[in-house]
Amino acid sequence: MTRPIAFLRKCISSPLNALITLVILFWLLTTVPPFFDWAVFKAVWNGQSSRDCANVDAACWLFIRLRFQQILYGGYPATEHWRIMLCGATGLVALITLSSPVVRNKVFASLALTIVFPVFAGILLRGGVFGLAPVATAQWGGLMLTLVVALWTIASALPFGLGLALARRSKMPVVANLAIFYIDVMRGLPLVGLLFLAIVLFPLFVPPGVEVNALVRTLIAFSLFNAAIMAEVIRGGIQSVPKGQYEAAISLGLSHWQAMALSVIPQAIRAALPGIVNVSISIMKETTIILMAGMFDFLGVLQGSLIDPDWLIGDQIRQTAYFFAGLVFFVICFSLSRYSVYIERKLSPQGNK
Repeated sequence: MTRPIAFLRKCISSPLNALITLVILFWLLTTVPPFFDWAVFKAVWNGQSSRDCANVDAACWLFIRLRFQQILYGGYPATEHWRIMLCGATGLVALITLSSPVVRNKVFASLALTIVFPVFAGILLRGGVFGLAPVATAQWGGLMLTLVVALWTIASALPFGLGLALARRSKMPVVANLAIFYIDVMRGLPLVGLLFLAIVLFPLFVPPGVEVNALVRTLIAFSLFNAAIMAEVIRGGIQSVPKGQYEAAISLGLSHWQAMALSVIPQAIRAALPGIVNVSISIMKETTIILMAGMFDFLGVLQGSLIDPDWLIGDQIRQTAYFFAGLVFFVICFSLSRYSVYIERKLSPQGNK
């Protein structure tokens, strides 16, 4: 009880603090009750069609419930939804295993999560082998597609960015300058422009008959762009490691790459973890622009559902859809943020005691 009491005392510790506290309380009293009326008490939860939400000035959760399968899976065949669930469960188990303190060797677990799992997920979702029915990427959509783009980009941008960060610090001028040029160019380009190049202009420069899947081009564009952002974050982490750490590792007989891999890079990743998570959250939010590539991700499916003539009954449908989209993105991004705090505490010297 000491922390709540201390907090309350700080809220009224001075006339200015007391005034700010009263203003915030007044704002909460005037906004929270109407919000709960709109979102919960007066909202439409059950029904069979859009007629149940007509002339109701509140959230229409019936719209979300009836479109839920499409929101999650897009146009993925209903009979194959088990493949998405299996893929998600496998990834979750792998992530929990990697985070478990029981697992001592994190290197192999990380390689399995970043290399083996994407291949497994791609085969499972795409199909066409091992008796799995082929599912074209044009049928992928919804929250599944959003997570595929985000997780692939994070998994590929992190090692690529690490390589770029090391190349930029290389003592070989050609390697360092090439890395600097690539990073500066990619950071100077807007992601929308890069995606436009990958989707619209790329087919014009390849030989006739050569086709690259639109989703593959999108994933490559996301990876190339965010790798440059990740490289600068990791380079800052490397520069934060005292030079004495590297010299101590060399004095123990380790080679340059052994000293970097065993001493410098682990400390750099720990220092750069907040920035890495910040980039990961940005990647998650950037996925919404793949709609311009003709792919209907989570937000795209919601927007497509809003133009259905059966649901053109008022602003409550649009308000509910966008509020639900914001809520889902907030939950995912907030969870990433809190997980990073947990990892920071575990990796800190105080957390290891």
